[in-house]
Amino acid sequence: MDPRKPYNDLPLLPPPVELETRDLLKACIDAHKALAGLRQATGHLPNPAVLINTIPILEAQASSEIENIVTTTDELFRYAEHMEAASAATKEALRYRSALYEGFNSLTQRPLSTTTAEVVCTRIKGVQMQVRKVPGTALANQQTQDVIYTPPVGEPLLREKLADWERYIHEQRDIDPLIRMAVAHYQFEAIHPFTDGNGRTGRVLNLLMLVEQDLLDQPVLYLSKYIIERKADYYRLLLAVTRDGAWVEWVAYMLDAVADTARWTTAKIDAIRRLYEDACEWIRTQRPKVYSRELADVLFNQPYCRIQNVVDAGIAKRETAARYLRELVDIGVLQERRMGKEKLFLHPAYMRLLSSNDHEPQQYVSPARTLS
Repeated sequence: MDPRKPYNDLPLLPPPVELETRDLLKACIDAHKALAGLRQATGHLPNPAVLINTIPILEAQASSEIENIVTTTDELFRYAEHMEAASAATKEALRYRSALYEGFNSLTQRPLSTTTAEVVCTRIKGVQMQVRKVPGTALANQQTQDVIYTPPVGEPLLREKLADWERYIHEQRDIDPLIRMAVAHYQFEAIHPFTDGNGRTGRVLNLLMLVEQDLLDQPVLYLSKYIIERKADYYRLLLAVTRDGAWVEWVAYMLDAVADTARWTTAKIDAIRRLYEDACEWIRTQRPKVYSRELADVLFNQPYCRIQNVVDAGIAKRETAARYLRELVDIGVLQERRMGKEKLFLHPAYMRLLSSNDHEPQQYVSPARTLS
């Protein structure tokens, strides 16, 4: 096929190859086991808000970085509640998180569909996004700028292929849902229905499909971590399906991605739980009059805390809330930071745990005091 010509003959689903091979089914079993472990771990956290406020931020950062939109974990958390002053890259990554939330909430009203994809892409891009009506979209090699793939053109054709994509997701129940997810992800990327934002939209849809298929309760799998670490393979294998029909290799890659990141995310959640218990014990020991589970929950909603967060949680009025946070600074749980005129309190042990690839919680210690 000529990569410069629209791939209007993109085959409909299912793929014309056997995908439930012995090796792929073994990989499915491994991935399902890892997802079950992740699902169990999410139920062990005393504060469920921890997950929905943290892991999606990490996913947003990695998925955006795949598209060369680069920001830092610190900046994403710093501006998570007030993104107006953030950089353009940080705003775009935070919109990814909002798109994930919106897509997740939409599953209670309608099944995963083209409409879901339009809603998700609109939130990611910050402007109304609909299925392409005009030609001109093509994918190029970032180094050489040579066109490597031109997706189908014509809104009626795109909607026909998206309707087939929907039918495959919802009607091919005899195929393992993880294999369906991998196939559906390729097909969405090959259809490339929007002028921009397709990759990130497709990766949000992966997580939504896992929730819809009852493999996860919340979209907290850090799937883009695997892809950003193996970015060249991701694009190479997508293109190999188009050029060579190499479906087995692509599905194997995605199954390994699910298993690997499910285990990683489970280990991270277990580490967060341990750090939460350590923080509770440290505060209870060092500042028993300040300690409450409700305050600990606020500290773990995300690594940056504001006085207003404590007030909004109903723990204390503003003056007392400010005193509580200053006392937590005194015992080494928080650090005071400034962001313009606003005062923020960073939870450094939590930030380190979230931004690190390891899963070892840092011990709390009181700051060293200078002797005069």
